[in-house]
Amino acid sequence: MKKIQKSKKGFTLVEMVLVIAIIVILAAVLVLGIGTYLNKAKAASSSIQAHNSSISIVNSEIEAAMS
Repeated sequence: MKKIQKSKKGFTLVEMVLVIAIIVILAAVLVLGIGTYLNKAKAASSSIQAHNSSISIVNSEIEAAMS
């Protein structure tokens, strides 16, 4: 009797589902992380704008006092 060897071509369904699940989990972690950094960036931008506005007001008051 000859042994028939099956050549394994491609992936099984379980392997494909596992890879897709891992990719989905990594994408979810990435999206949540990006959201956190975007919120921090918006807060920092608002703080910088407020600071620049206050400097502008002080500068205009100084210029008005010197005139």
